Amino acid sequence: MPTGYDTGNTAWMMASTAMVLLMTPGLAFFYGGMVKTKHVLVMLKMSFACLSLVTVLWLAIGYSLAFGKDAGGGLIGGLDHAFFRGVGMTTLHGSIPTVIFACFQMSFAIITVALISGSIAGRATMKGWLVFVTAWTLIVYVPTAHWVFAPDGWIVTSLGALDYAGGLPVELSSGASGLAVAIVLRKRRDFERDPIRPHNLPLVVIGLALLWFGWFGFNAGSALQVEGSAPTTFFNTQLAAAGAMIGWPIIEKWRLGHVEMLGVASAAVAGMVAITPACGEVSPVGALVIGFVAGVVCCFAINMKYKIGVDDTLDVVGVHGWGGIVGVLSVGFFATAAMSGKKGLLYGGGLDQLWRQAVAILAVGSFAFAMTWLIAQAIDRAVGFRTSEEYENVPGREEEVAYDSETLEQIRDRMGEQAEEPGRTPARAGTGVGGAASAASAAGTDPAAQDAALLAEVLSVLERRERDK
Repeated sequence: MPTGYDTGNTAWMMASTAMVLLMTPGLAFFYGGMVKTKHVLVMLKMSFACLSLVTVLWLAIGYSLAFGKDAGGGLIGGLDHAFFRGVGMTTLHGSIPTVIFACFQMSFAIITVALISGSIAGRATMKGWLVFVTAWTLIVYVPTAHWVFAPDGWIVTSLGALDYAGGLPVELSSGASGLAVAIVLRKRRDFERDPIRPHNLPLVVIGLALLWFGWFGFNAGSALQVEGSAPTTFFNTQLAAAGAMIGWPIIEKWRLGHVEMLGVASAAVAGMVAITPACGEVSPVGALVIGFVAGVVCCFAINMKYKIGVDDTLDVVGVHGWGGIVGVLSVGFFATAAMSGKKGLLYGGGLDQLWRQAVAILAVGSFAFAMTWLIAQAIDRAVGFRTSEEYENVPGREEEVAYDSETLEQIRDRMGEQAEEPGRTPARAGTGVGGAASAASAAGTDPAAQDAALLAEVLSVLERRERDK
C-alpha cells in the first residue's frame, strides 16, 4: 500500500459509502408510501433507475468532470479521469484509496437526482425520466459538485463559501430543479381539490428510517476520516433532526389542530437537510437551533405550492429547497471557526461569511433552476416527459402490481371506467347504500349492469368503514 494509507479511515469510508447508497432505496420507500397505490411501483422504478444509470455515467465521465483537473475558472473538471483512469487502490485521496472517494461521491450524485422524482410523482413518463437523469446529472449536478466539492471549484476558492456535506449541490440543487421540472410538466388536473395522501404510512416511515441511518454516513463520512470533525458531524445530524421534529409539529398543531405522522417524518428529513452544509461548522447547540428553524420554515414552505400553483407533488421544493437555504445561510450565522477557521455572525465574524453564503445560494439555485427548465422542456418536446391525464386518474396497465388486492381508490377508478362504457349502468363512487340498491334494482338481468351494481355495494361498504375509522 502507498505511504499514508490508513486502514481505519478506509473502512469507515467504505461503510459510509454503503450507508449513503442505501439512502436511495430508502427514498424509494419514502416516496412510494406517499403516493397513490397505482403509482407506487413507478416511484420505486424511478429511484432504482438512478442507482444503475448514474453509476455508469459516473464511471464514464461524471467523476472526471466533477473532480478532474480544473478546465478553467473553477467551473468544470477535465477528462483526465474518464472511465476511472488513474483511480485505484494505489492512488490516495488523503489517507483513503481514490476509488473509495470516487464511489462515495457517486452515491451523492445518485441520491440527488433521485430526490427530484418527488416533484413530478405520478405524471412523468419513464423514458422521459431516464433521459432526464442522464442529462441532469451531467449538465447540472456535475458542474455544481465541481464548484463546491473540488478543491479548485470557484465557490470554494474564489467565493469562499462553506458547505461541509452538500447543502448546495445536493439539497438546494434538487429543490430548485424540482421546482423547474414541476413547472414544465404542469400540475395535475385535480391538484387544488385532491391533495395526494399517503397510501401507506408505515412504508414512509421505513423509508425515513433508511434515510436517517444513511444520513450519518452522508454527513460524518464527508470528513473522509474518523478523526477530527466526524464525531461532531455525527451528533449534529441527530440533533438537527430532533430540533426539526419539535419545530414542525408545533406549527402543524397550531395550523391543523393535530400532528400527523407524515409531518413528523418530513420534519426529520428537513432537519437533516438543513444541517448537511453546516454539520462540521457549528456547535451542537447551533445544530439543534438550525434543525428547529428548518422545521418551522419547511412546515410553512410546503403550502406555498398551492399559493403559486406549482404541483411539487411530494414537497421536494418545500423540504429540500427551503431546508437547503436555511442550512447554507445558517453557516453564516453559526460557524464557530472550529473546522474552517471562519466565524459566523453570532460568533464575531460579522457579515463577511453570511454574504458569501447568500451569493452561493443565488448562484447554485439560479443555475440549477434555469438548466433544469431547459432540459425538461427539451425532453418533453423530443421524447415526451408528461404522462396523459388519463394515467393520473385510472390504474396503470403494468403487468405487475404493488399489492395483490384492490383498494377503495382502485375500485372507484374501475367503476368510473365501467360507468363510461356503452351499455353499462352508471354506478359511481359515493352512491351509498341507497344508490347501490337502486342500481341493483335497475340492473335487472343484465350481467354487466349487475356487476356494476355489485361493485357499487362493495364500494359503499368500504366507504362506511373509512368514515368509521
